[in-house]
Amino acid sequence: MAAELEQAARRILDRLVSFPTVSRDTNLPLIDWVEDYLADLGVASHRVWNADRTKACLYASVGPDVAGGVVLSGHTDVVPVDGQDWSSDPWTVTERDGRLYGRGTCDMKGFVALALAAVPLAQGSGVRRPLQIALSYDEEVGCTGCIGMVEEMAARLPRAAAVIVGEPSRMKVVTGHKGGGGFHVHVRGFEVHSSIMNQGVSAIMEAARLIGWANDRNAENAAKAPGPLARAFDPPWTTVHVGKIAGGTAHNITAGDCRMGVDFRVVPGEDVEAWLAAFEAEASRLDAGVKVVRPEAGVDLRRFFTVPALVPETDGAAEALARRLTGDNATHVVSYGTEAGHFQKNGYSCVVCGPGDIAQAHQRDEYIELSEFRAGAAFMENIVAELCK
Repeated sequence: MAAELEQAARRILDRLVSFPTVSRDTNLPLIDWVEDYLADLGVASHRVWNADRTKACLYASVGPDVAGGVVLSGHTDVVPVDGQDWSSDPWTVTERDGRLYGRGTCDMKGFVALALAAVPLAQGSGVRRPLQIALSYDEEVGCTGCIGMVEEMAARLPRAAAVIVGEPSRMKVVTGHKGGGGFHVHVRGFEVHSSIMNQGVSAIMEAARLIGWANDRNAENAAKAPGPLARAFDPPWTTVHVGKIAGGTAHNITAGDCRMGVDFRVVPGEDVEAWLAAFEAEASRLDAGVKVVRPEAGVDLRRFFTVPALVPETDGAAEALARRLTGDNATHVVSYGTEAGHFQKNGYSCVVCGPGDIAQAHQRDEYIELSEFRAGAAFMENIVAELCK
């Protein structure tokens, strides 16, 4: 049976990868295809649109309309291939050396294909509790697209007992991850000749004060003894990071503009919102200071994502299910965020567990090993068997 599911999933994967659903672009052709696939099986699905209706989430429920089911959650968007020297077409699944190559094969269209292939198996097996499918957009740019879908599922569907977010974990059961948040920062300066820099405002030098604040927080956090929920993480503290910065006109002119991104990775047990508010307060203080020199200067922030942490649960139903089906009893946490945080925030029991290795995500020649894909097929078959009990 698992072999049949794997073969069906392999065909579905070909179609999913063929849709170039980079986060900056629409995902609607893929959603159209999935909607038609489910409709052909007699399964109704529901869309949750973004503001301008260029993207959509999609969710569906297979089986009786009762509580206690399992949600299989995956994202439809992928990262760009720009500047990556691929050995084969990234939008065509290429099999070689025991691997399936293509953008998204690992992160995470492989899991989505397996979840969709499990739908007819659930129908034919007579599940007593529902298999629910949840597909999102814009996970790769901050897990922003799933929020409305998760809220709608919580309000409209019987509550599932467990959510499996199928990010690549080599089928290990991940019970915790850091939360996060990020800002686009625009520091507005005032240009004067650098010989009279006291009469102007250098946006770059003022932005450096915010970077200094970030460095100070990192040093403080690293020096503190980690809390009980943080100890398992690497690193076991909250981090503040600036990965890209741009600004200025010439070396002898105070910079009129500086733009950068700031992101936080917050350990469970600490408040994501409190960290973001602390940065907003520091930016506000800086804004007031530069305006004393030039009223035109200032600091503008735009928050572009917030991801709740996935907090390890006590006697969690999702953890118990995933451990029972995979045989994995070790402790695993990750420092990146996933949509599991949003599901947990809405009252669901969640784990992260999926085929593939996160080390392959976002890389040129991204791939999933056939052995991992096969393990994912067996996992889906076992989930359906559980729902029949």
